[in-house]
This record gives sequence, C-alpha cells and structure tokens, in this order.
Amino acid sequence: MASRRHAETLILAGRVAVNGVAVRALGTRADAGRDTITLDGERVATPGERRTIVLHKPRGVVSTLEDPLGRPTVAALVAGAGRRLYPVGRLDLNSTGLLLLTDDGALAAGLLHPRRALPRVYRVKVRGRPPDDAITRLRRGVRLEDGKTAPARVRVLERLPTKTWLEVAVVEGRTHLVRRMCDAVGHAVEKLARVRLGSVTLGTLPPGAWRELTLRELAALRAAAGLRSGAGGGALAPPRRARDRRPRRPRPRAGSPPRGAARGEGSAPPAGRPRAQRPGPTRPRP
Repeated sequence: MASRRHAETLILAGRVAVNGVAVRALGTRADAGRDTITLDGERVATPGERRTIVLHKPRGVVSTLEDPLGRPTVAALVAGAGRRLYPVGRLDLNSTGLLLLTDDGALAAGLLHPRRALPRVYRVKVRGRPPDDAITRLRRGVRLEDGKTAPARVRVLERLPTKTWLEVAVVEGRTHLVRRMCDAVGHAVEKLARVRLGSVTLGTLPPGAWRELTLRELAALRAAAGLRSGAGGGALAPPRRARDRRPRRPRPRAGSPPRGAARGEGSAPPAGRPRAQRPGPTRPRP
C-alpha cells in the first residue's frame, strides 16, 4: 500500500513521463514493452528487462562491487540504478573513464570474449617524448612477459616539453595492458582514461556520473557480442547454415591420365596385349 501511494504521489507531481510526455492522471495505462517510462528524466527498467549503463569511473575507485580493503567501489556510484549491476571488465584503481555495468551475463561474456576483439580506446599521458621508433613498436606489437601484443592503433595527440598525450586503441583485455606496453618502450604512463568501448563513447559524462545506454548503443553492443538483437534475453545468435554443396572432383594433375582412366576410358592398353580392332565392313567374295 505504501509503495502504491508513493507511486501515485510521483505521478501527481508530474515526475513520471510516458514517451516524453508527463503523466498526471492516475490510472493512465502504458505498455512497458513498447512505451518508454521515465522518472525524473531517467528511464525506468521494467521487471525482467536486462539493464546496461555507462559509468565514468573516477580515480581512486575500485571496479568491483566489494573491496576487502574498504576502498570505495563502483557499487556506491550506481546505487541509484535500482538493481545489482556488475562491471564488464575492469579499470585499475588509478585509471578513469568508461566502464560498463550490466545484469546481462550473456552480454558481458560476449563482450569480454577474446574472439570478439572489442576495440578499447584510451587517452594516455606518458613521460617524455616517445620517438617515432617507439610509436612504431606500439603499433606493431610489443613483447611482454605474457606474450606479444596484437597490433594497436596509436596516435600522438599533443607533445609537451616533458610529457606526451597519446590515443591508444587495443583489442585485447589483458591486465594493465596499455601501461605495460608503454613501460616496455621506455615511457611510463602517468594518466590513463578509457574514452571508448566498442561503439560506446564516454562523451561529456562527468566523473562519478552514469547514464543509460541508448537503444542504438545497446543494439551495437549486442551485435558486437554475437547476440540476437533486442533489449532482453541473452541468446546467442545461431551460426550460419552451411550451404549444401556436392564435393568437387579433384582436377587431374599435369601428366596424369584423363578422367575415366580408371574405368578404361581413354587409357592405353596394357603392355603385351594388342589393341582390340573393330571389325570393318566385309567385301563380298567374287
């Protein structure tokens, strides 16, 4: 009863909107499957619907829901989401930027799978002024203790007297990958912020704030994760059906007998056996 009265109070106050139009009349009907219902401008998730949000993780916050050392976690930042959401991957304690949180396990698993090669773009400030050969090494791949890195896209954004800003795009999710890559070429990272994950960008979202994914962003992420389109569910897209093709006959090699030789078609007679002669027309005897 109390929750119903609270909902009625919100509606009468004009804080609930359906498809962008404020609703003040009690008893107004809306279809949660087709209509967009918002409270104070934020979309309300319907029961059973999966939810994915974008968080701008600040420096000094742990990318987990709990921390045994008592450090602040992202769980406190997204407490207003109304449900328990889990980080998709991690950003280390001193890194900032885009972090996805979701309760869609299939989406998270698909995005993190190495086979998907989801692009991760970072804005990085390193010590010194990396020469061209160091940038080339980052682009071609750097040998680390856990193997050589995949080719990366690296762009110099700004060169300062003692620092350099880089944009680094990688497709691997290894721990502290960008930091270790820069250390390997002799230029330690001082600041690192993730600005894009797949097709989702951080934009102007302030540190510590979060927002809902747009329908276009969610559809693009689900496609990148190999999932069927749609807001709910996590079924994997079925593999493409193989075409029914008949096996091709191998082409004869140079110098090999023509096709059909095994059946005696066009093959030479065995040694020592005369070739059979077809009987010709007989002439009448005089």
